[in-house]
Amino acid sequence: MTTLTDQEFLRYSRHLLIPEVGLSGQEKLKASSALIIGTGGLGSPISLYLAAAGIGRIGLVDYDVVDSSNLQRQIIHSEETLGKLKVDSARARMLGLNPFIQVDAYNEPFTAENAMQIATGYDIIIDGTDNFPTRYLSNDVAAFLGIPNVYGSIYQFDGQASVFDAKNGPCYRCLFPAPPPPHLVPSCGDGGVLGILAGTIGSIQATEAIKMLLGIGSSLLGRLLLYNALDMTFDYVNLKKNPKCPVCGENPTITELIDYEAFCGVPGHHTEEWPSEWDVSALQLKEMLGAPSKPILLDVREPHERQISDLPNSVNIPYGELASRLSELNTAQEIVIFCRTGNRSLHAIEILLGAGFRKLKNLEGGINEWAEDVDTSLPIY
Repeated sequence: MTTLTDQEFLRYSRHLLIPEVGLSGQEKLKASSALIIGTGGLGSPISLYLAAAGIGRIGLVDYDVVDSSNLQRQIIHSEETLGKLKVDSARARMLGLNPFIQVDAYNEPFTAENAMQIATGYDIIIDGTDNFPTRYLSNDVAAFLGIPNVYGSIYQFDGQASVFDAKNGPCYRCLFPAPPPPHLVPSCGDGGVLGILAGTIGSIQATEAIKMLLGIGSSLLGRLLLYNALDMTFDYVNLKKNPKCPVCGENPTITELIDYEAFCGVPGHHTEEWPSEWDVSALQLKEMLGAPSKPILLDVREPHERQISDLPNSVNIPYGELASRLSELNTAQEIVIFCRTGNRSLHAIEILLGAGFRKLKNLEGGINEWAEDVDTSLPIY
């Protein structure tokens, strides 16, 4: 006996017409559940399309609030939900799209302490995060629960997607046994991302999730999809299960969740706590610039960012070029490093310290804080 209502028959009629889905497949989707980690760029299309497809129960994990800078790519949110919790904003939009589903919101970071409790009972995990600690955590949780993990990643014009399933193929650790060094990890917050790229990769993740739940087609299990939006190219890398994988190998050494922030050397969620010994606020920098002995202002942003906002008399050495251009700086001078929000500049301090520089300060909050607290004529971006 069908579990679809008359309203659902009409709603899902285009699915019912597809032989690979049909009535039994739509009932299967209604009986399925999916946990989405992140309701940002990737989580937006994933959430919308899984809701529209009729996945019976969808879990959303996030702890952030909607900001205007999100709306360039996080299409599940809107001007009306600025300042609201992302999980609440996303949940309302999903139920507005399809009131016949259940959406469970978890307004908290996904951590080793709560991940198993949150994820237990779901049929699949879909990783829409933007940091390595949570990616490794999502992978390990899926492996321990014996469920698939649909992976996606975006940066500027490049995207990746795959399906990891420790029971039937490689997991994320088979591909990336160890995270890259923290100072080499780019982020969308530092390097930017083409907004629609999130839609492309997120839609691919949603497609893979639905195929896995239905048991149809050939998934990305064992393949890593590489997409470049600028060239409009799709490439694939074949993946194999690593017999020495610490999680899903023949002799696993990781059998329970670990400290993923320590493992990756970076925070798994946003934090505003930087080492206080390097910090200088925008107001403090203003006072320093008014003193007879002024510090050197080192801008480690990309040149095109200086067209948006700039500090007078600053020296521009992009972060990626800093190590090869240290000779342009003087170790005897006091240097205040800044970027957009204070992240790249903090990593720049690590490079300079390693080269023997000691008179260093980091502009906390970057030029955006300067624009907010000192020169309000500058745009915040």
